[in-house]
Amino acid sequence: MLFEVIKGICIPFLGTSLGAVCVFFMKSKINESIQRAIIGFSAGVMVAASIWSLLIPAMEQSQNMGKLAFVPAAVGFWIGVVFLMLLGRIATCLHQKGIQTKNIDNVQKIQTNNLKHQFGKKTMFVLAIVLHNIPEGMAVGVVYAGLLSGSAQITIVEALTLSLGIAIQNIPEGAIISMPLKSEGMNKPKAFLYGVLSGIVEPIGAVLTILAANAITRALPYLLAFAAGAMMQVVVQELIPELSQGEHSNIGVVFFAVGFTVMMSLDVALG
Repeated sequence: MLFEVIKGICIPFLGTSLGAVCVFFMKSKINESIQRAIIGFSAGVMVAASIWSLLIPAMEQSQNMGKLAFVPAAVGFWIGVVFLMLLGRIATCLHQKGIQTKNIDNVQKIQTNNLKHQFGKKTMFVLAIVLHNIPEGMAVGVVYAGLLSGSAQITIVEALTLSLGIAIQNIPEGAIISMPLKSEGMNKPKAFLYGVLSGIVEPIGAVLTILAANAITRALPYLLAFAAGAMMQVVVQELIPELSQGEHSNIGVVFFAVGFTVMMSLDVALG
């Protein structure tokens, strides 16, 4: 049984890692149209994941509240949005303090500002995916905690199916971490590593949930919605403005729809 549990909580992480491998198939330089397509696809995946992987499950797990089942989802969602906004504000303040030196000319200031902006955007993007992966890992942990305790009417096959479903959903998520980072100039091994590390929180979250199943299970609806709010904040503030600007805005919109459809289909078919 222990081996089955270890295997089950590691499978979603392997899915994220498999998606991150896609970065090694990218060319050294990506043209604007493809970059816009990647950004649009990423935004679509994140919006669909926020709805079907996070907000809807959060409300389903609060059904005992009746007509107020939306409250944990709404509260957690707003906490996630405000948290990312405050984090972005703090990062901006730190960047501005770091570039206020007396011995750099105006050109260097502009270049430094641009670098800091890109760094901040990458950091917020990765953080949003990581926050999304934590509740997914905890959801797997809840299932396997029930399996170990014998109190839940669930079989090993059903638990494994859940792990496989989340792993398949994680493949595009691993790709949307590593590929945009590569398109921004990061080398392929480092971009791959970031993609892999974004998924390592899933088995960690699963283990912690198994160890403290009762307490974490009650908070899970809020945590799911918190991750959804964080992801939506990044999509609205960072991704949508970027994909809708310039001559190739239609490409971004089309691939937003593609990413949304793919993730929605995976969530519904494998959920």
